[in-house]
Amino acid sequence: MKLLFPLMAIVLEASMIILFGFFVKYETEQNAIQPLNNTNTTKVDRSLELHPLFQDVHVMIFVGIGFLMTFLKKYGFSSVGINLLIAALGLQWGTFIQGIVHHHGQTIYIGIKNMINADFSTATVLISFGAVLGKISPAQMLIMTIIEITVFAGNEYVVGEIFKASDIGASMTIHAFGAYFGLAVAGVLYRPGLRWGHEKEESVYHSDLFAMIGTLFLWIFWPSFNSAIAETTEQQYTAIVNTYFSLVACVLTAYAFSSFVGKRGKLDMVHIQNATLAGGVAVGTCADMEIHPYGAMIIGGIAGIVSVLGFKFLTPCLTEKLRIHDTCGVHNLHGLPGVIGGLASIVAIVLGASKGSPRGKKLTMNEDDGHNQPEPKD
Repeated sequence: MKLLFPLMAIVLEASMIILFGFFVKYETEQNAIQPLNNTNTTKVDRSLELHPLFQDVHVMIFVGIGFLMTFLKKYGFSSVGINLLIAALGLQWGTFIQGIVHHHGQTIYIGIKNMINADFSTATVLISFGAVLGKISPAQMLIMTIIEITVFAGNEYVVGEIFKASDIGASMTIHAFGAYFGLAVAGVLYRPGLRWGHEKEESVYHSDLFAMIGTLFLWIFWPSFNSAIAETTEQQYTAIVNTYFSLVACVLTAYAFSSFVGKRGKLDMVHIQNATLAGGVAVGTCADMEIHPYGAMIIGGIAGIVSVLGFKFLTPCLTEKLRIHDTCGVHNLHGLPGVIGGLASIVAIVLGASKGSPRGKKLTMNEDDGHNQPEPKD
């Protein structure tokens, strides 16, 4: 820690500065080298319209996820402090590697949407961090951040650009990917002493209270997360409404089943902190589809039930049988609901709820960010 971590952090930041110096420019510079027209002005205006959504997603990354993991009484600083470290590196590397992948090695022009996508790429690492909290050093987390975001960028490109899959809220590409990547690392780092629990794997009253702060921030801002990259206002509106109703339904079923499986009907704070958010994850893939509010509520309700049952029965099985110690239960909050989201989208498409993939849409020469213009006739 005395030499390795400081040197690694400095070298990585110096590398980011050099890479940004060669490849990254302002979005306004791209407009300046093009002929002045209404399209350029509209593009900048559209970018600025996304700023409120960017702020919401940013709060989720730094406050929501950070405080959600403070339930462990011995790792409050690690959950919030290392979360900030990972996010700071992840935002830079995510901006660069996603820009290189999508722009094929050419100059990257940064707008608000690029910054939102960088937050999304960072979210995958923070989800994985929850599976290895307390078992990994800051230096190792820096290495893991670089590797995971690189793999994430390639996976997202294949899913969105090659397969043309619609995943507006990234249930599969962010949540499921981050959860199972983290579980794989947790499996590598497994120690026999973790099989029957650990003395530091406990919470106290104030640590659970801080974790609930993270839960509330995530719960409130989740509709922005699921709608931030929607290409049109209509898709954005649909994603917000569907996420809203999925979350509220999820809370009721999570509380109900937490009481049902608990001793003497007592609520479990782990369930309340995590399972109440599963609806936001599960509805993500089909959030922009016309599944109707009752459909979103069904998805959210199922996700809440599955998440609680996962914490109660599946997590002990993973630890004892498969030797995968999931510190924060990311499999139950992100992994299983992410799979539910993928399955729900299949059902929605079969039932005709989808109008096409916003990620798969290719803009013509006269189209720009949802402000379409008719193509010239011959």
